[in-house]
Amino acid sequence: MGLILSGASFGPAWAALILGALSILAERRPVRVNSNVELTASLLPVVFAAVMFGPLSAMAVGALGLVVTFHQPYTRWLIWTCTRSLGAGLAGVAASLILVDELSAGRLFGAVAVAAFVNSAFDTMMGALVIRIRRSGDSLSGLRLMKPILLGTVPLYTAVLVLLIYAYEEFSGWSLFLFLVPAFAAHRLHGLYREQRERTDQLRVANDRLENANLSFAVALVAALDARDQYTAGHSAAVAVYARDIASRLGLSEECQQTAHLCGLVHDIGKVGLPAGLLEKPGALTLEERRRMEEHSAIGERILQKVDDYAEIAWIVRHHHERMDGNGYPDRLRGEEIPLISRIIAVADAYNAMTSGRPYRDAMPSRVARFRLAQASGTQFDTTVVAAFEAILAGAGEPYLSGVRADFAVEAQRQPDLLPQAVASVA
Repeated sequence: MGLILSGASFGPAWAALILGALSILAERRPVRVNSNVELTASLLPVVFAAVMFGPLSAMAVGALGLVVTFHQPYTRWLIWTCTRSLGAGLAGVAASLILVDELSAGRLFGAVAVAAFVNSAFDTMMGALVIRIRRSGDSLSGLRLMKPILLGTVPLYTAVLVLLIYAYEEFSGWSLFLFLVPAFAAHRLHGLYREQRERTDQLRVANDRLENANLSFAVALVAALDARDQYTAGHSAAVAVYARDIASRLGLSEECQQTAHLCGLVHDIGKVGLPAGLLEKPGALTLEERRRMEEHSAIGERILQKVDDYAEIAWIVRHHHERMDGNGYPDRLRGEEIPLISRIIAVADAYNAMTSGRPYRDAMPSRVARFRLAQASGTQFDTTVVAAFEAILAGAGEPYLSGVRADFAVEAQRQPDLLPQAVASVA
């Protein structure tokens, strides 16, 4: 046995058959890199044969590995088998040139690394050529795969192969199985990791699409509300911006900021369940009318609970009119019993209501509205939330102070298909 000292050696037939069988097993468990490329652990037996027994043995092992793909069209199978054998043979020639006349640990390591590189690079270039022929695309597109493939396989397989060769030389051929089994297992684990990462990426994309759909649905709900009460829709858009900024100022997570924004958009959606005349009344409300108006937060909760992706924020919408002193509605919650985002919505809601004009009163100046928020801090509003909002308003310009910057009309126009769905859900 022993390492090759020339390029003509074939090696023992039993070794070639065993390595060929291992190559077949490797080809049956490929790891998908992308839609066009799959990797297998067949590099291990092929390069082992190339270094130990020479190019002829390597070519035989490479060809045997493709027996499992014989179900493909015959011509394609024959061409790819010849290509794989040629790559294995080139790896054997490269190894024999390094190991000729002298054997040392350094030369052995170099021979294995070069053989693995030559075999992988040749296979990758042939694969790139196939992609080029099939798709008539950029001739370099397939070659861009070479770097991640070579960097991900050659170093790992080189180390494994050096250990395999050492075990084969020092002990016996049966020692190969002690190393090949965990080597193939590691390859499969790598495949499972890649598959898991792909699934994670797919879930991330799906989650992003769901978030966009949620926002689009919220915009559609606001558009439905706008059809009944133009003030309320514009008010909701402004509250959404204020609520998100307050949450950011308080140091809440990005997820909480998005939730605050979404809740701001839909916090008054329950008003679609109120009589139209009540929303449009120019004067002060009677006690009965005020009681009916106060039902909108509970109605909003019921509407949102019917939509799976909104059920979790329904309770926030329900409590956005609670007060810190327990005199709010609908459940007279007190202090920390009120959800934080509900407390944020309450402040943003009150400020924009005061700074927006209505048929029966003019809009308050921002400084007056901020003074009233400060006066009600600790009784009606959360002190921390009021302080955070004041810090934001202190450095803001007039469009932000008056709420005219927060206009979602354009977004609503971009989602016309969602409007019937929103109205149907509300109904």
